[in-house]
Amino acid sequence: MLAQDCQAAATPEPPGPPARDCVAAWWDMVERNLRHTVPSCRGEDAKGKDRGWYEAALRDGNPIIVYLHGSAEHRAASHRLRLVKVLSDGGFHVLSVDYRGFGDSTGKPTEEGLTVDAICVYEWTKARSGITPVCLWGHSLGTGVATNAAKVLEEKGCPVDAIVLEAPFTNMWVASINYPLLKIYRNIPGFLRTLMDALRKDKIVFPNDENVKFLSSPLLILHGEDDRTVPLEYGKKLYEIAHKAYRNKERVKMVIFPPGFQHNLLCKSPTLLIAVRDFLSKQWS
Repeated sequence: MLAQDCQAAATPEPPGPPARDCVAAWWDMVERNLRHTVPSCRGEDAKGKDRGWYEAALRDGNPIIVYLHGSAEHRAASHRLRLVKVLSDGGFHVLSVDYRGFGDSTGKPTEEGLTVDAICVYEWTKARSGITPVCLWGHSLGTGVATNAAKVLEEKGCPVDAIVLEAPFTNMWVASINYPLLKIYRNIPGFLRTLMDALRKDKIVFPNDENVKFLSSPLLILHGEDDRTVPLEYGKKLYEIAHKAYRNKERVKMVIFPPGFQHNLLCKSPTLLIAVRDFLSKQWS
């Protein structure tokens, strides 16, 4: 279990098995790996409370973020904990989870599996949140998980309340080919074919650029100018695709952050919370 890491963050025992079969099966696997951080304004109230209190708190009107992290480490990485604190201080509930194969969760991390995990967490949360809005927030790899999940939910007639994509790529093939550490190998004969064959074999695509064409949910894209892991050009390209595809153009927005925050540290920007709250409040008003 995680140690206490944020002011006013409180983690109860995980909620009991949900009613839906999909969520129940998933919960058996990762029940130790969901962290519910309440808004800091409710931190004192949360102390010593049981799982029932935490579930009921999701209906308190404070917006909820389901946070889907990137490919490295787990939900307790320092930059992720810092982001959770920023969001908690800003009045959000944050549900952070490790997908299958990450942290203490068992199983193999496949694209299909990670997508199912995200859908189950979102549906479990919506079933307990009443009229309180729930936002999917994906970072890096998590952006692919978020749009995959959002597309499935859209097709089911249950569009996500909102989506935030932090440092997104267009699709995993393009992101892999242009990954900084791999660029030096691009001219080696057969390298690109080997890489593509590996991605194809494992069915790894995470097609953000295709997924956004089918979405209607409010979509906010966040990217740093000096992101060397997923260059800004990919975030801009994704925004262009989404803006062109959305009927309601006001539902799509991109915020670019000045140099200094790279790939993982937008949480340090003093304007991050302002940008997120401003966008969501307008969309949910």
